Amino acid sequence: MEKKRRKGWKHITERERYLLEYMLKDGMKVVDIAVELGHSKSTIYREIKRGKVLQRNSDYTEEERYLADYAQRDYNEKKHEKGRYLKVGNDMDFVRYVEHMIKDKKYSPVAVLYDLHSRDDIKTRVCHRTLYTYIHSGIFLNVCSGDLPYKVSRKREKERAKIALRNIKGTSIEKRPREIWNRETFGHWEMDTVYGGKNTSLDCLLVLTERMTRYEEVYHIKSRTQEEVCRVLDDVERKIGIHAFIERYKTITSDNGVEFLDFQTVQRSVQNPEVTRTAMYYCHPFCSGERGSNENQNKLIRRWIPKGADIAPYREQIPAIQDWINNYPRKMFGGMSSVEFMEFAGIA
Repeated sequence: MEKKRRKGWKHITERERYLLEYMLKDGMKVVDIAVELGHSKSTIYREIKRGKVLQRNSDYTEEERYLADYAQRDYNEKKHEKGRYLKVGNDMDFVRYVEHMIKDKKYSPVAVLYDLHSRDDIKTRVCHRTLYTYIHSGIFLNVCSGDLPYKVSRKREKERAKIALRNIKGTSIEKRPREIWNRETFGHWEMDTVYGGKNTSLDCLLVLTERMTRYEEVYHIKSRTQEEVCRVLDDVERKIGIHAFIERYKTITSDNGVEFLDFQTVQRSVQNPEVTRTAMYYCHPFCSGERGSNENQNKLIRRWIPKGADIAPYREQIPAIQDWINNYPRKMFGGMSSVEFMEFAGIA
């Protein structure tokens, strides 16, 4: 009884190769072998060609024979060289999009994939592990591992900022209300300065990060001084009004840098000195983790302003950098940016 041929195309298995070798030695015709193994005649012919080896007989004559061991070894080697199927295929739109977002827009691979969800014109979809593998394997011509943020983590001796170790007048973070730690309400900020390296200008950035939404505000200041920090906050109050300021900036937490020590001026309204516009809290010395959101946002700034670079030449780019940070897709918000999360949460 003739056996039914398998539906669809399949590779010949190792077991079938040994059966093929036995059948050929037994003198079976290819057409009968194809029926017996459930493959087409052309598949059997290709397999015989793959496994043919020139062997010498005892009488020193040479003869080509099919050897299952040789055929299987050849199959395994070619399979290894071929590697896994690339999901990207010939989708050059996907390739160009990934290269542009990582190289020009400074996105991480995870952020790229979140942004890709809003694109209907690009069909290819991969997980973040696959995308990282493609990048590390050199699949992309214009993007490599060195283009990724935080690729190398080295412990370097860094310059210590000027810190007031005995800031006994300011309110410690230990006294900050516990509900602030839960990030459930808007209006609690972390504050820091980002500055250039040695032999650069005094220009630096005053950055404020809202704890619930990670919304970032970046301001240029002429120097890391108490006067400049207070000037920025005073300008914000004059711009939005005292009542809006009180509602928006309920608390501010900073480190013990000398530029933040004038907590009284920070807390006092510039329009009505009798009114307290915010509450100021100080982290423990050398405990940057107590301002974790602030520190992470600073890393985003460093994608555009390299560490050690002079801040002054980037002054005109500060609004664009702030906008980029606030529209950056975030894993913690399911791919939403800070701006989108604020809209979702109904925060003006």
